Amino acid sequence: MALASPALLHLIFVPMKMLRFIRKVLLNKYVLALAAFCTWVLFFDKNDFFTQRQRHTELRMLNQKITYYKEQIAAAQKELRALENDPSTLEKYAREKYYMKRDNEDIYIIETPENPPGKP
Repeated sequence: MALASPALLHLIFVPMKMLRFIRKVLLNKYVLALAAFCTWVLFFDKNDFFTQRQRHTELRMLNQKITYYKEQIAAAQKELRALENDPSTLEKYAREKYYMKRDNEDIYIIETPENPPGKP
């Protein structure tokens, strides 16, 4: 009966020591408590990971809307200043938006379809 070589014994016992070490670490009460806490926070909490992602996406969309409305307000204020200060701009605005006319004028409104026949 031949004895196993030291290299072969080393290959057998090192993985077993590593497995014991890994098992000891994983069964540590603090590691188990940390794993339970992380699982609870990620999946079961009121403010879980998925809810936070959804809220972050919603916040990003709301910030985009804020930017859009600020631009719209700035454009409306610019138009208002132009209407208050320039009578020709006021007349143009009244004619285009409200179809107003002078007493000696006639207005003809010609509407064109968005997609003319024969063109997609």
